[in-house]
Amino acid sequence: MIRAGIVGAAGYTGGELIQILSNHPQVTLSFCQSNSQAGKEVSLVHTGVHELDLKFTGKVSEEVDVLFLCMGHGRSKDFLSSRKLPPSIKLVDLSQDFRLMDDHGFIYGLPEAFRQQIRTAKYLANPGCFATSIQLGLLPMAQLNKIRADVHVHGITGSTGAGQSPSTTSHFSWRNNNVSIYKAFNHQHLDEINQTLKSLDPGFTKKICFVPIRGNFTRGILASIYFESDLKESEVVEIYQSYYENHPFVKVIDQSPDIKMVVNTNYCLLQIRVHEGMIHIISVIDNLTKGASGQATQNMNLMFGLEETTGLKLKSSAF
Repeated sequence: MIRAGIVGAAGYTGGELIQILSNHPQVTLSFCQSNSQAGKEVSLVHTGVHELDLKFTGKVSEEVDVLFLCMGHGRSKDFLSSRKLPPSIKLVDLSQDFRLMDDHGFIYGLPEAFRQQIRTAKYLANPGCFATSIQLGLLPMAQLNKIRADVHVHGITGSTGAGQSPSTTSHFSWRNNNVSIYKAFNHQHLDEINQTLKSLDPGFTKKICFVPIRGNFTRGILASIYFESDLKESEVVEIYQSYYENHPFVKVIDQSPDIKMVVNTNYCLLQIRVHEGMIHIISVIDNLTKGASGQATQNMNLMFGLEETTGLKLKSSAF
């Protein structure tokens, strides 16, 4: 059994990770650390976890095989700079602190692009949620050097993407029955997206024009991606089907995907269409599973030599 510990376990990604790992057949959840909730029963904070007999602790134990860091951005670097972990511990960081590949020897954990590197990783940086959805919509074309025009993306995300700490734009009375644009063209996930595309296509120089939107729902991301191309629809669909043939969590489908089809799962669904010289890709994921804790578990499985889908055969709660 893999002994796992979660640092910063009281937030949304921590709660999702507790739910997944506590039902993982090859994992024992050793501890859930939280400064704010130390001493409380985990099930009283994450009320969907009914059978876990575990309390939050304020301390971090090193008697584990893998550590998941679910703290706010910037805090993972502080955590690692203040301690020296035993060489036997593997680490998966869910913040943005180490997602650029020159950062402290971390491997960027997008399995559909870097599966072999992940298998041998000691320290792994889990991708961002919007970055995951957008990259999965572009990887097959980037690998073949087929993105020859600027890419335009409109992406809408649920309120859980903003984290658990309350703010004006995550408050129910503001978010409900409302949508708004934020960080247009300068979202923090653009750096990791460009990094991955250039790793697959070193000559990639096109712009990723990304407009993120706050949605009036809790979970999920829908990214609408389009760019110019002279390829036929049948050619593009074949490229995507071939690329993802051996990647269990990405499905190319014919119907128009919606967020309810993936909520509470680790899947990404893609629809590919070509309209008068424009390739249009719809990519949907759950920001808390494939966009965070599910993908972190998928990466852990690869790092420990397990079947990639272990503990992640989840059903969407469409209705």
